[in-house]
Amino acid sequence: MLQCIMLLCTHEFELRWRYAAPEIMEINKDLIAASSTPMVLAILAEEDSYGYAILQRVRELSGGRMEWTDGMLYPVLHRLERLGHVEARWVVAESGRRRKYYRITPRGRTQLAEERRQWKAVDETLRGIWRALALSVPAGHPGSVIPLPQSA
Repeated sequence: MLQCIMLLCTHEFELRWRYAAPEIMEINKDLIAASSTPMVLAILAEEDSYGYAILQRVRELSGGRMEWTDGMLYPVLHRLERLGHVEARWVVAESGRRRKYYRITPRGRTQLAEERRQWKAVDETLRGIWRALALSVPAGHPGSVIPLPQSA
């Protein structure tokens, strides 16, 4: 779903999407902010997790193309906690290190379903726009080389 949104990014960069080395696509801050809530909620819907593991999961799910920093993640987690979408608890690992684990709440699951519904609408709209653009741009025009996103 986010693959189609990546094509719109041209400025205000924060995240890097890595494709074949060394090509890097950087993502607009507004897209990062908009996509962080559903991504975090979806990861926590899989299982309870802590900050570093969430960062690793984002990297894993994106095939290494997407890297978040803790400076981006923790404000999102704290906001979701304030909204009642996640709950946090401290757990002592076998190593003795304390980790703050986050768990999605029923309210968070409801929000995740709503986020998914909205992202699907955005995705379908963008795909329609790009299909129309591909049909209306003459061959050889710079806009004709915009690749259409793959089906989700």
